[in-house]
Amino acid sequence: MGKDMKTDMEPIPSPHKRVGNFLIKVFGSALLLAFSYRLLFSDPTGFFVFSSFPASEMPAPKGGNLQRDSPSMENTVAPYTRLPQMALHLRKGDSLKEQCDLFSGEWIPNSSGPRYTNSSCSYIDPYQDCLTNGRPDRGYLYWRWKPYGCDLPPFDAEKFLKAMRNKSLAFIGDSIFRNQIESLLCLLSQVEEAVEIYHDETFQSKTWYFSSHNFTLALIWAPFLLKAELKDSGNSNDYIQLHLDALDDTWTSQYGKHDYIVMSGGQWFLKTTIFWENSTIIGCHNCPGKNFRELGMDYSYQKALELAFRFITASHHKPLVVLRTWTPDHFEYGEWYNGGVCNRTEPYKEGEFSGDPVDPMMRGLEIEEFEKAATIGSENGTRLKLLDSYHLSLLRPDGHPGPYRKLHPDISKRPQNDCLHWCLPGPIDTWNNLLMEIVLNDGGQRYSS
Repeated sequence: MGKDMKTDMEPIPSPHKRVGNFLIKVFGSALLLAFSYRLLFSDPTGFFVFSSFPASEMPAPKGGNLQRDSPSMENTVAPYTRLPQMALHLRKGDSLKEQCDLFSGEWIPNSSGPRYTNSSCSYIDPYQDCLTNGRPDRGYLYWRWKPYGCDLPPFDAEKFLKAMRNKSLAFIGDSIFRNQIESLLCLLSQVEEAVEIYHDETFQSKTWYFSSHNFTLALIWAPFLLKAELKDSGNSNDYIQLHLDALDDTWTSQYGKHDYIVMSGGQWFLKTTIFWENSTIIGCHNCPGKNFRELGMDYSYQKALELAFRFITASHHKPLVVLRTWTPDHFEYGEWYNGGVCNRTEPYKEGEFSGDPVDPMMRGLEIEEFEKAATIGSENGTRLKLLDSYHLSLLRPDGHPGPYRKLHPDISKRPQNDCLHWCLPGPIDTWNNLLMEIVLNDGGQRYSS
């Protein structure tokens, strides 16, 4: 699955994919009380790197009957649902209540731009270096996320590294995490350059070390979180064999080494997969021509989350575990393999775009399993937090490489558009702002300047 991997090529999935009967719960009430010097808010809040876009690295088509070719991109998908436990502390001295929903807000203009540039950071993968690859517009760099009723402080590399001194942080998942960890490395390089001290044979899992702070940062490749057999034969009919009753020991074997864990599933679950339990095939997702029961990608994703959280809550090791929510893509006029594009240059406004129905469904599964685990964890000291990047990412169709994932003088000969990963610098930097807030508020610590 790495840059040099020849394939885990899968056929183009059938459009008749099971979306499931998942019903997104609608929470939330907003209570606004006016006082003379104080406002009180009680607002419930709720991957693969492209080498040359092999099918193994691409999101499968979603929502077979969804019309995604309207210029306004309006549809009737259920609205974003926020969660009650995701309020975080503000800075000391703020006149607001000591909690704020950092995941509910809007993108506003930001004249100061990003904290680093593509030319100042050596960690950016060439396929996310949109400016070097010829992207002509710069407007997507000049927005910042503004939560309603409070502010999200800019990323402070010195403060983050100080908090991480003598610690270890691991990201467990797919290449969207590689995208995020490269953003984090760029942000932290303003204070200290990290040294890569490990990589596996495929360069999927990597580890970096910040010697001045004795801080270790790891990327652990586990796109399903579950045990999976990903054949590399070059045959497009090879299906992924996914074991729903066994976790991927690539990450479980290293779990006890880290003080902080950030984990997520992703769009690998949309791929054609055969499901196994107790050494027996029990069904599949999108396997036409096979005499297997269609169970759907939501079935396997829920199993993965359930098993992962069961492991985490049962473990004697108690790191801070952060679940980052589902990442939506922004393909319009098609998918990655048939001309889909993402050529917008500004964020969506609230309510303008709700996404493919598969996206909120998969995020909903995450919320459901997270809440179950949080209930169990509250009784045994398991520390769980949610980094709900879904909604703020949904509003940023302008932040993807699109055709600028590879430099080519003739734009008509560029490879397929990338409307899933993110340009660096770009909107994904905000995910690390949010991660910093979560880390610095761990254990009740406040973010103070």
